[in-house]
Amino acid sequence: MKKLISHSRDLKASHGAEVNFWKQRVCRIGLWALAVAFVSSHAMAAPPVRNYDVVVYGGTSAGVAAAIQAKRMGKTSVIVCPDLHLGGLTSSGLGWTDSGKKSAVGGFAREFYQKLKAHYDQPSAWRQQKASEYSRYSADQDAMWVFEPHVAEAAYEAMIAEAQVPVYRDSWLDRESGVKKEGTQIVSIRMLDGQVYAGKIFIDATYEGDLMAAAEVDFHIGREANSVYGETLNGIQKVRTTKHQFDYAVSPYVVPDDPQSGLLPRIHDKPIAADGEGDNGVQAYCYRMCLTNFDDNRVPFPKPDNYDPMQYELLARYLDGGWRQVWRKFDPAPNHKTDTNNHGAFSTDNIGMNYDYPAASYERREEILQEHRDYQQGLMWFLANDPRTPADVRERMSKWGLCKDEFQSSGHWPHQIYVREARRMVSDFVMTELHLTKKKPTPKSIGLGSYNMDSHNIQRYVDASGHARNEGDIQVSPGGPYQISYEAIIPKSEQCTNLLVPVCLSSSHIAYGSIRMEPVFMILGQSAATAAALAIDSEQSVQEVPYEQLKKQLLEDKQVLEYDIKNEPPAGLLPKALPGSVVDDTAATLSVGWQTSGSVKPYVLYGYLHDGNERKGELEATYTSELKPGRYEVRVSYTANPNRASNVPVVVSHADGETEKQVDQRKSPESENGFHSVGTYRFDKTGKVQISNSGTTGHVIIDAVQFLPR
Repeated sequence: MKKLISHSRDLKASHGAEVNFWKQRVCRIGLWALAVAFVSSHAMAAPPVRNYDVVVYGGTSAGVAAAIQAKRMGKTSVIVCPDLHLGGLTSSGLGWTDSGKKSAVGGFAREFYQKLKAHYDQPSAWRQQKASEYSRYSADQDAMWVFEPHVAEAAYEAMIAEAQVPVYRDSWLDRESGVKKEGTQIVSIRMLDGQVYAGKIFIDATYEGDLMAAAEVDFHIGREANSVYGETLNGIQKVRTTKHQFDYAVSPYVVPDDPQSGLLPRIHDKPIAADGEGDNGVQAYCYRMCLTNFDDNRVPFPKPDNYDPMQYELLARYLDGGWRQVWRKFDPAPNHKTDTNNHGAFSTDNIGMNYDYPAASYERREEILQEHRDYQQGLMWFLANDPRTPADVRERMSKWGLCKDEFQSSGHWPHQIYVREARRMVSDFVMTELHLTKKKPTPKSIGLGSYNMDSHNIQRYVDASGHARNEGDIQVSPGGPYQISYEAIIPKSEQCTNLLVPVCLSSSHIAYGSIRMEPVFMILGQSAATAAALAIDSEQSVQEVPYEQLKKQLLEDKQVLEYDIKNEPPAGLLPKALPGSVVDDTAATLSVGWQTSGSVKPYVLYGYLHDGNERKGELEATYTSELKPGRYEVRVSYTANPNRASNVPVVVSHADGETEKQVDQRKSPESENGFHSVGTYRFDKTGKVQISNSGTTGHVIIDAVQFLPR
């Protein structure tokens, strides 16, 4: 423990407020642990036990949603958390909401974003710019999806106050012996300060899964091999890592092109496994900085006391080669601010420096966090001030800085790092890539996700050509909104029967890459608390909660459990605006397994479907239209791409029989609306067209079929 306190005294930073914030936080952990030891050794009277129906550990967005929902269900609830600030990443810089399909967000989550909209509807909210000057604000929308950190935190605090939920902050779970269980039931949890919280149901809403682990529930850290769950995007991914990648050759050696000189900092020196193999890698963390170039609100970037420009030499060489996308992810937030995220081969993601964070001690975690702060603050100083940075980059970057009116208790630096992934529970049901892409059914939906399967880079290595490369970045659409199972937030019944885990849920690495979004955490937090209340009422375990009863309550509380694309405003061409009779894929008879997309235009209505270049011979779509007798030209719509199939079979059923054509979807359709003619035919009363993926090589696209009178 002396080591812990000594470490806290050694923390360095250039802003006094930030130094004090982090030093005090770590010192408290050490002093609490000493107090617990003192109490134990002197057999002093234990503090009184605080009893609640639902005990939520963690002040994240999921924790806030869970505690408030429990109160709305008539239960007593409490938030006990290491956090000083509520809301996790949502109130710590992640203001550019990764929402995916916004129509998939309901319940408490949507209520929260509506509360933010109400704030920005007030003229007083616009201190540094007018509402009309900000592109992401629309008076006609019901919710605000991009926002300032302090506005999000204030909204959470107001909602907690309104619900009258007590919050015990800066309270750290005794992870060694603080979880008391009787059989498979958690009875109480004890903090390092000796405080004890008893409950009927417990919810672990932390990013790290500390309560889950301390309750001896199975979990996994790192990437599973593809073979574990039959996936394609898990494990090592050298070939697929094409984004946030070096665009040209950059030498990784201290002396360029001289391996004998050693590697530059932040490059792994170990051999890299084969694609698809599992490892213990964790996708990179970063702080989502809130920056501004508005002078009256700007604080210059702090320079860490241990600043070392060699940490950024690899970036300097990349900039020397002409790369200039430094500002690509300075996503604009209200009042001339940003949500600044990682972008490019060398950016705010501290690649490969977080592997032991998920299960590390509090002391070790603080060391990792300090290293991440030093790295990212040093990065910004380097770009804005260091002569090794090209002059044009320095000139532009020096106009940016931290925000005076954000994170005032921590030197204007975000108080929560972006823990993109830590522990993941392993339950009887595991969400995988196959469930997100609907190749396998998902039972007992408690909410929807829809964002890309998004893993940030995990390691930087030297490739066979002797150049620096990144590995691990995957960004693949699941093909539209997907369901998340109740079974994924409950542990195995033999391990714990009164614990729910809405954040570190049972999921593979790549599936978690999509699920891990803040709106989804709020959705799952609300659903977890709903299940907790039902379990209490029926005196059942969380595994025994009747799903139909849970579903009924969730729907009453405006959770979205199924997705209907027809509820979306169409972003494509309207059938009625096109000549002839147009039948969209939404009106076709489809085999199960087609995946949705809308990444390439033009398309009709909401997007198009594709086969994922899989399940060949299994997928078919039948388009039928009532027609007046006569001759009609038949056209099929698709978007061309080199990865498409060149031999898509199209069968037209007409008055004179059937005609099969093959369509080369690698070639652009001749019509500007994206339609390709497959011939003119005589029809009596009905036109029918069948498109399949039988015998095809490449992705098969289906969208709409058009019957044009001739």
